Amino acid sequence: MSGFTRYAPESLVGYAKATASAFSLTYAQIKQGSISKGDVLLNTRNDKKIKIPRLVRTNAEDMEDLKRAGAGEICALFGVDCASGDTFTNATQASKLAMESLHVPEPVISLAVKPVKSDSGSFSKAIGRFTREDPTFRFEVDQDTGDRVMSGMGELHLEIYVERMKREYDCPVETGKPRVNYKENILRKARFEHLLKKQTGGSGQYAGVMGFIEPVGDGSRENIFDNRCTGTNIPSQFYSAIEKGFQEGLKEGPLAGCAIEGVRFVLLDGKAHLVDSSELAFKAATKHAFKEAFLKAAPSLLEPIMNLQVQIPGEFQGQVIGALSKRRGVVMNSTSIDENIVMDMEVPLGDMFGFSTELRSLTQGKGEFAMEYLEHRGAPRNTVARVAEEHQQRKEELKKN
Repeated sequence: MSGFTRYAPESLVGYAKATASAFSLTYAQIKQGSISKGDVLLNTRNDKKIKIPRLVRTNAEDMEDLKRAGAGEICALFGVDCASGDTFTNATQASKLAMESLHVPEPVISLAVKPVKSDSGSFSKAIGRFTREDPTFRFEVDQDTGDRVMSGMGELHLEIYVERMKREYDCPVETGKPRVNYKENILRKARFEHLLKKQTGGSGQYAGVMGFIEPVGDGSRENIFDNRCTGTNIPSQFYSAIEKGFQEGLKEGPLAGCAIEGVRFVLLDGKAHLVDSSELAFKAATKHAFKEAFLKAAPSLLEPIMNLQVQIPGEFQGQVIGALSKRRGVVMNSTSIDENIVMDMEVPLGDMFGFSTELRSLTQGKGEFAMEYLEHRGAPRNTVARVAEEHQQRKEELKKN
């Protein structure tokens, strides 16, 4: 390429990908400039400086030590603490050189896990490593149940990490029933008017909010806070508390305990007290008002839809299509490759549990499939009713415990 110099004197820009290995190994693609063993680099995500102790080029399991790597090369770094998608540079104005961050979709399935052994050190190390190397893998502790929950992009995705815990960290875990990550939304407009009033002597609580919620529309999953107050009934210093109350209410919907999406919250008016009004009171009033309005606004669910590709011998096509139709699968395209049929389909994730076993049975072990997340779409009424009922049952069990 004319004018190209691999080791041009430009500020380094490198893109990182943490990997699973017996060592702390990070692959980096050099986008600009060069990198040398012993260099001190800056991670533009967290502004942390790191030194490169060893630089190698890999070929399968073979490694070749390098003194330097330039633009266009892919090399591996040892002993670097980072996450996949991080940008490294030696520039002083690092933020101007940062690469565009990875698009990381929200997890679509969750799984409660419990280490079999009492030693939690290996478990913590495994979780820490998995979250660094895979942005689509999430981990949290459920605040209500105390369960340790892994989330990811599919049943197989999480099964792989469960197996890796056992194989690489000698940390077998017990797993609960997989849970699909639905989202809650509303189908119509609903008004709210709520007054929080607790004045029994001493410091009280007083806050009133009035307005409405409605679907954002056009398939948008964005949540919008729209302040249309024109008077002084609500002092301006409480507007941020009202917005915080709305944002906190979005985290767990009243229908099935799922995150809420695609809702516009419009604040029209309210009430305040010179002494007893506070940010805490307005936040609490807003959360209560939002919950009441949400239940009046025809609440529903969005379910994750997956792109599914199935490859099977042609003789089994009828049985497999029938099985997937029962799982609400829709054929989008079908092609023939030699004696095999490849079908591209769209199917709800919630109906795909156990499909791998069924496919092996239907095709005498000759069928295979792959899935990836497509989008969330409105769920049918029977799914909404089932998921809501399961949520209520979990709440009742928590009360008993």
